[in-house]
Amino acid sequence: MGQEVQCSAHVDGHTVVGKAMLETDELLFRGAERMRIPLGDITKATAADGRLVVRHKSGTATFELGPVAARWAERITHPPTLADKLGVKPGHRVTLLGLDDARFAKTLEERGADVGRGRLRKGTDVVLLGVHRPRDLDRLARLETSMARDGAIWVVYPKGRKDPSEGDVIEAGKAAGFVDVKVARFSDTHTALKFVIPKARR
Repeated sequence: MGQEVQCSAHVDGHTVVGKAMLETDELLFRGAERMRIPLGDITKATAADGRLVVRHKSGTATFELGPVAARWAERITHPPTLADKLGVKPGHRVTLLGLDDARFAKTLEERGADVGRGRLRKGTDVVLLGVHRPRDLDRLARLETSMARDGAIWVVYPKGRKDPSEGDVIEAGKAAGFVDVKVARFSDTHTALKFVIPKARR
């Protein structure tokens, strides 16, 4: 989920009022005029006096964001990596189940994580469970005993599918005794939903 601010925007010599939204891959504006600026098209983003100035392939836009302008400029200039979004830190024990992605595993290893594949290990800090069909969700029920008590499970599943749907994933996580706390974009085709052990059982 992105960030939203009601603001004024200055584009092509005139000013419009609306809502600016900073999403994972794009900067949106909804008002009398609409804008969609892919982050990949932005060549420079700067902030000063509460204004975010964005230079992109089609021109320049200025947004009166107030105190969040500097944070948005930083996020546009240095977007969080997938490992950042998943909360993987150096020294973390990470287990990949049902995710056959050597490049992703290498990215986690380069961050300093201890990455295992195919088999859950005791004290795992982060589990990434790839779900391709509804029955893959059955594995959730067997994960808690091997997890660090403050660890996390990310269930990675295809976008826009009904087998399983997001509702199926949430229901399976809750049935296994977890609570869902966050959703993240894993890739163009997959979403990741985060589960943790309830505080009362940690």
